[in-house]
Amino acid sequence: MSRIRLLVGTRKGAFVLTSDGIRKDWSVSGPHFAGWEIYHLKGSPVAPDRLYASQTSGWFGQVVQRSDDGGVTWNAVGNKFVYDGDAGTHQWYDGTPHPWEFKRVWHLEPSLTCPDTVFAGAEDAALFRSIDGGDSWQELAGLRKHGTGPAWQPGAGGMCLHTILLDRANPQRIFIAISAAGAFRTDDGGLSWKPINRGLHSQYIPDPNAEVGHCVHHIAMHPARPDTLFMQKHWDVMRSDDAGESWKEISGNLPTDFGFVIDVHAHEPDTLYVVPIKSDSEHFPIDGQLRVYRSRSGGHEWEPLTRGLPQTNCYVNVLRDAMAIDSLDSCGVYFGTTGGQVYASPDAGETWQAIVHNLPSVLSVEVQTLS
Repeated sequence: MSRIRLLVGTRKGAFVLTSDGIRKDWSVSGPHFAGWEIYHLKGSPVAPDRLYASQTSGWFGQVVQRSDDGGVTWNAVGNKFVYDGDAGTHQWYDGTPHPWEFKRVWHLEPSLTCPDTVFAGAEDAALFRSIDGGDSWQELAGLRKHGTGPAWQPGAGGMCLHTILLDRANPQRIFIAISAAGAFRTDDGGLSWKPINRGLHSQYIPDPNAEVGHCVHHIAMHPARPDTLFMQKHWDVMRSDDAGESWKEISGNLPTDFGFVIDVHAHEPDTLYVVPIKSDSEHFPIDGQLRVYRSRSGGHEWEPLTRGLPQTNCYVNVLRDAMAIDSLDSCGVYFGTTGGQVYASPDAGETWQAIVHNLPSVLSVEVQTLS
């Protein structure tokens, strides 16, 4: 029987949750790196016991940890993240130039083919790659040195490169998203990049239809259909069917189209999940009711999924990297909250249970399906 491993990053450490294919009873290991912010953990798709973790602290800086035994033991690997050449400047909130500064790693994305290759998305926004299991890092400087770079500016959570999508059908193609700059794509392995934001509209920026400056919260893609992208933006749920060349809104009948997370069913490329919250100033569920919304039509038509989720006095948030979906036949959906709960649905969202309570605020959730 298959096993499931959940990798949970929190404000005060990392936790590894494991279960069998029934996904009812869970064991919990952790906290690993207790007291540290763990922005992201993710495992290699080709060597499942190879895990990477972003460990960060305002006092002690950034550490990348690697495990080669599924999270039982960890080793700090090379942590030299240096911007390539002249760092230059980007725009600050008031429009004045601000030097690029390395603060932390928001997202780690292991290669689809090589366990020693891993990408890192940083704040201030930059993309790095390691080809030796994290021992050394090289910036893919074509992104940051794109002509629009000086116009990028921080979102409320910082100017973070938080999403990295690798195209299984085309190893040279990578999609990334930056808050608050927008989405970008490379078709040559990271040498050159283009903004892919046509169709986005953001009323809070000077030019609502600008080439860059949009606050993208998360992007998702089904591996079997890499030209179709789904986006949760700072207001608006969007869809592209041409690899980001153009976008259209699919918010449809959602009660609000503000949120942070979006994900795609493992076997149904047009089945999507989002967690709407009240507004950009009130980061909690509408009426205190925690609801995951699912669309089985690729957007526009959405249904609330509530069975097993708290429907009174719930004021948590679900952050951009805090949802994951397993690949078992009966697709499992998982998400973590800022209140320290991790919820699991073994039946594609029909029913939910809290599989762990009272963790520190959850920053990220990733899942591995193990043989």
